[in-house]
Amino acid sequence: MKLKVDIDPDIVAMMAAEVAAGERAVTAAMREAGTGLKSAWRLQITGAGLGTRLANSIRSQNFPRSGESLDAAALVWSKAPVIIGAHDTGPLIRSKNGFWLAIPLPAAGKSLRGGRITPGEWERRRGLRLRFVYRRTGPSLLVAEGRLNTKGQAVVSRSKTGRGKVTAPIFLLVPQVKLPKRLDLARDADRAFDSVPGLIVANWLEERI
Repeated sequence: MKLKVDIDPDIVAMMAAEVAAGERAVTAAMREAGTGLKSAWRLQITGAGLGTRLANSIRSQNFPRSGESLDAAALVWSKAPVIIGAHDTGPLIRSKNGFWLAIPLPAAGKSLRGGRITPGEWERRRGLRLRFVYRRTGPSLLVAEGRLNTKGQAVVSRSKTGRGKVTAPIFLLVPQVKLPKRLDLARDADRAFDSVPGLIVANWLEERI
């Protein structure tokens, strides 16, 4: 017995159309999930008080970069992964050389490079020497002999009489610091992942309407 099967061209066209609809639905779903996760992470970062600059380090990219595919994917990442990771995990930070971490006090001012100033940069800029003060209870200090300017920062005293001269604490010295966990990026990532099937179905149904 010999069987012959003829495939209706209409069925072939319908199957091809269904595959194309699936490609569009999956691609759109991954684009929505990736964009949503990027927005959620940025909102979480600004909500934690870490600023819009760090929030804007969160980027996303869709794959394929053009066209549609059933294997579409979205990548969300940060251009400042070390900083983001630290706020996400809340690590214990120790000095690299095994001594002290120097935490600048208000009298230290800011670094010219942005962020926290170091003892070495402070001495070069201020022209003052820092002196170590050990304390049995509480953090030890780095202090300087000078005067406080209108911004409350320690500077060289030009007074010949010593008027206004103070011993100003410039840095706190601690052996380690526990950075508080301020982010929960995995929570938003899990939500984005769980939303993908529903987004695919929603976009596929939209194709039929």
